[in-house]
Amino acid sequence: MPKIVDAEARRQEVVQAVFRIIASDGLERASLREVADEADLAVGSVRHYFASSDELLVFSFGMVIDRIAGRLESALAAVEEADYASPQQHTAVLTLLGQFLPLDEELAVDACVWMAFRHAARIKPVLEGEAERSHRTVAAVVGRLVMVLNPGEANAQQTLVTEAERLLATLDGLCMHALLQPDWMTAEMCSDVLTAHLRSLGAVPAAG
Repeated sequence: MPKIVDAEARRQEVVQAVFRIIASDGLERASLREVADEADLAVGSVRHYFASSDELLVFSFGMVIDRIAGRLESALAAVEEADYASPQQHTAVLTLLGQFLPLDEELAVDACVWMAFRHAARIKPVLEGEAERSHRTVAAVVGRLVMVLNPGEANAQQTLVTEAERLLATLDGLCMHALLQPDWMTAEMCSDVLTAHLRSLGAVPAAG
């Protein structure tokens, strides 16, 4: 009796192979043949699920966005449930912001893949749609976070936008720095930088 293949599980296997290739060798190596080899599949098997490299890359980009977004939404709920400016809220905020950073193996792979796709979208029109969705998704979470941390500024739209963009820029910079200089930009250093940024937002009491 022929073995029944779970199509969704097989797609996930292929996408995980894409992620491993990008994390170790870069997006340029993620061709159908290379991905098939990494997943220990025939090229024809990969083509059964993805007709082209572009289709595979778009799907993979969407998967990493969904993974990151799911973690962000869960972490944001904990921030919103905590008492304002409490130690619990501060911890929850650091947990949320840590989802953007390569603080463990899983987060490092996702951060590397996410960054690679975002950069590639600049010259690959096929990725533009997912790149825009990525930005909107992340910006929405960061915007909601800034509103939670600055309740008195809820009606100051320009202030909220500026602070959200400032936090996004800080996160992008930290992520890139941590990926390129992991021995220096450790999890502890990332936490210190984020705490200093939160203090500038008034979300953390100034050091005594």
